[in-house]
Amino acid sequence: MALVIGGQGRHMLVVSPRRSPATPFHSNGNRFAVVVLRLACMLLILFLPVMATADPRVLHHRFGHTEISGTPQRVVSLSFIGHDYLLGLGHVPIALRYWYGNNPSGVWPWASEYLGDAQPHIITGGIDVEAIALLKPDLILAQWSGITETEYHLLSSIAPTLPPPAGASDFSATWQQMTRQVGRALGIEETAEAQIAQIEARFARLRGAYPHWQGRTASAVWPDQIGAYTRADLRGQFLEQLGFVNAPQVEALAGPTTYNVRLSQEQLDPIDTDLLLWLTVADPKNSLERITLRRSMRAYREGREIVADPVLTAALSHSSPLALNYALDRLEPMIEAALDGKPDTTVPGVPE
Repeated sequence: MALVIGGQGRHMLVVSPRRSPATPFHSNGNRFAVVVLRLACMLLILFLPVMATADPRVLHHRFGHTEISGTPQRVVSLSFIGHDYLLGLGHVPIALRYWYGNNPSGVWPWASEYLGDAQPHIITGGIDVEAIALLKPDLILAQWSGITETEYHLLSSIAPTLPPPAGASDFSATWQQMTRQVGRALGIEETAEAQIAQIEARFARLRGAYPHWQGRTASAVWPDQIGAYTRADLRGQFLEQLGFVNAPQVEALAGPTTYNVRLSQEQLDPIDTDLLLWLTVADPKNSLERITLRRSMRAYREGREIVADPVLTAALSHSSPLALNYALDRLEPMIEAALDGKPDTTVPGVPE
């Protein structure tokens, strides 16, 4: 006898009770076994649909919530920096969004070894919903993507979609929030929490090792259009995690979710802080020479500037766990040289 459970797209289970040559199947003992077996099968029929979709993970975000079940395999990263977080958690996306730089793969040096020989589809420009549908994703990451609510609903019809976390604007989510959300989306929360703990412990060690950094003012600035990053941005948050106070005058000019404040060539006081970190994407010397009043700043005269080259700038801009480890390796000696109180100390990377 065979009992078939399910059908019409459900799990199919075939139960064939074996007959023992020594014990006839129609004995009283086996009749009882058959009754128990039939009861068990009825329970399976009732509960298989529940078991197949049990324990979905609910992720809350700025547009509502997204439910994810199982372990996503085909992940599309629409976030400009989301692939960094995926790679750091051991997951290679099937497609990633190119931001900028001379890396054809869209992946920077600190994460390239985690990409290996994989060749994800590269997404350039805006969000093309039809093109994304053709990739057949089972998860779409869009935390740091500038996604609109309309785009979110369209993409959600293709696959579970994850916009910025609840309370965050397009680009104000912290690296901890993004790491935690990606880990939860992949079903590897413990791995994500371990990464967060490791990086936070490293920041804590640096704060303890350099008490003279604590409470001093700092600013991270894009020199080409003189844009100062606020504490709502990953770059401003980086400075605060080292114990600095992000440029108070810049914060006074910003709204609660403003991540960048533009300043004029004649308005440099807000960024003339105890530590001035210039972020560059081209030739650092040419970028700084355009700022004619730079040499009148205290930070310049007292040797308290740091000039990040394009790779270090990109690491701070991505601020994934992988990128943060790279940035801290390089910046620790640079910050200490800039803040040693000796204007003549050479700070690596600062053009004469």
